[in-house]
Amino acid sequence: MRDAAFLYPEPRISWRSGRRLRFLAVLLAIAALYAVSFDLAQVDPARLWSGLPRLAHWAAKAWPPDVSELDRLLLRAGETLAMATIGTTFAALLAVPLCIVAARNTTPSRLLYAPTRWLLDSLRGVDSFVFALIFVAAVGLGPFAGVLGVALHSAGSIAKLWSEAIESAAPEPLDAVRMTGAQRLKIISYALLPDVMPSLASVALYMWEFNVRSSTVLGVVGAGGIGQELKNSVDLLLFPRLFTILLIILVMVTMIDQLSAWLRRRLV
Repeated sequence: MRDAAFLYPEPRISWRSGRRLRFLAVLLAIAALYAVSFDLAQVDPARLWSGLPRLAHWAAKAWPPDVSELDRLLLRAGETLAMATIGTTFAALLAVPLCIVAARNTTPSRLLYAPTRWLLDSLRGVDSFVFALIFVAAVGLGPFAGVLGVALHSAGSIAKLWSEAIESAAPEPLDAVRMTGAQRLKIISYALLPDVMPSLASVALYMWEFNVRSSTVLGVVGAGGIGQELKNSVDLLLFPRLFTILLIILVMVTMIDQLSAWLRRRLV
């Protein structure tokens, strides 16, 4: 019997063969996911190809840009910048208590940790565009609805990133201050904040930069700003005016990106 077992060993799948099978299974799963996604998204390159001449015709009609209402458009761009700035500021204020509760090393109670994390995920899961649409129905048309939409969505994102920065802070300074018998507020103020403040400020600046870009389309739902002028120009097929708006958005976003990047480099 032992000789038979020696001559005819049981087949075994080697470790490399098993790894190949898992790799093939993952590839098949990804291929199936993309096949279903392409079908649901109705991706049709032929439709894009047939629409390119129409886009070229519109681009030709957009030149030269219409600057007859430049002062009005710049005012709308200022509204967009104000929405992003005030909304990000409100979001940061909301994020301060939330990030402390959502960080394992600073939360006052383990019972509050998980619900706060779920709240942050909920705020992040709803886009500022959707929040602005809801607040337009609540407070009416105008930039204030955009400010509220930006604030709620950004509060979840900022608090999430801030809590992760707090959790990654070195524990030694916290332990040293804690051993002196200091209260939680003093531990956070004197041991934690000096260590993580550059990271917190960098996150806030990045979110401000992101909100300037995202706020340019909030006017589509009636939240004011240059997005409202963008929608009006598209609806009325005013392509020279639309081209001017796009140039203003491009210049504004580029300047904010450069300013935010410079400020973040100063914090490192």
